[in-house]
Amino acid sequence: MASAPDLRDRLYELLEHDHLPHSAGSRFARLIVVLVVVDVLAMILASVPELDVRFGLLFTVVQIAAIAAFALEYLARLWSVVGHSLRVMTPWRTRLEYAVSGLGVIDLLAFLPSAVALTVGDRSMLVLSGMLPFLKLIRYSPALRSLLAALHAERRTLFGCVVILTGAVLLFASLLYAIERTVQPDKFGTIPQAMWWALVTLATVGYGDAVPITPLGKSVAMFAVVGSFVMIALPVAIIATAFADEVRRRDFIVTWGMLARVPLFSHLSASEIADIMRLLRARTIESGEVLVRRGDAASSMYFITAGEVEIDLPNQRVRLSNGTFFGEIALLQRTKRSGTVTATRKTKLLALDAQDFHALVERLPALAAHVKQTAETRLADTAGALKGDIAAGEIALAERD
Repeated sequence: MASAPDLRDRLYELLEHDHLPHSAGSRFARLIVVLVVVDVLAMILASVPELDVRFGLLFTVVQIAAIAAFALEYLARLWSVVGHSLRVMTPWRTRLEYAVSGLGVIDLLAFLPSAVALTVGDRSMLVLSGMLPFLKLIRYSPALRSLLAALHAERRTLFGCVVILTGAVLLFASLLYAIERTVQPDKFGTIPQAMWWALVTLATVGYGDAVPITPLGKSVAMFAVVGSFVMIALPVAIIATAFADEVRRRDFIVTWGMLARVPLFSHLSASEIADIMRLLRARTIESGEVLVRRGDAASSMYFITAGEVEIDLPNQRVRLSNGTFFGEIALLQRTKRSGTVTATRKTKLLALDAQDFHALVERLPALAAHVKQTAETRLADTAGALKGDIAAGEIALAERD
């Protein structure tokens, strides 16, 4: 029987890191996402009186199941997080660190308010708290995490936008108060009343419940409307740029990690790997599409960023998924492909063409020396199985052919 630490480590990997396609962690993540969607949808429908009368019991059962599942997940994370902190801490300190973290608070809010509302029998509170599990998707959505990271990175700039907006609201509200307070005392009789008009105008909402009627007031309103475009465009541009940078940064890290794992590139410097990254070309193949066939001339290597391919070798079939690579020997020796590579589902790849790589090697003598040394080591290893490329034995067979 496995010891508690071993079980705890496996559980932690399942909950936090084991999200590769077709893995147990990936299936668990999909189960949680489905449960979140079903729970939120049930609570949305429960807010409709007619549906709540007919299906109230079903909605309650769904909510109870969600509360139980999210509570068990929270307790599992709380127990398994021990020993996985970046700092050396006692088990209780490690658990406290997780509990007060952003994701820990979200995991707690996913079930605790609903459990309280269910216990006291407050139906409206139960429906409202049933929206909170949606926040759990932050853990499983790279896009949401990238957006939050972008907002955090630009928090000072966005705060500056809020200060500018506040100043603009005060400026236009003061002007309209001075101009319109005598002709429209019910709408612009005080600065707080004028601030409401300025805020909805600068936000481009413009409810129309308060509008200036004097020529001078209309002139001020015209400048406010023009300024509203700046007020909206400024934070939107900042967030969009930060989000795009965050996505590019994440893709850069993923691609860098894949390149650094390839034996051919493992000892290269940062600048040399960066040069190789600029040569990568994105490619997408659909499910069932053949990428290369056995006997084709090998001229590229491939990195799988999303999806899965199956390599049909003479003696076996091998499946490769996210983060894996194959064909690096093709960068060195233009052999024939010893296996047919077919996508088992829609797959995104990064391709490195041998011609581009050899051109880079010619420009960098140090890289050429390292490549030659690594290639001799790799090609001399005829006992290896799949280590990025097709098995060493298959490589030798392809060279003989």
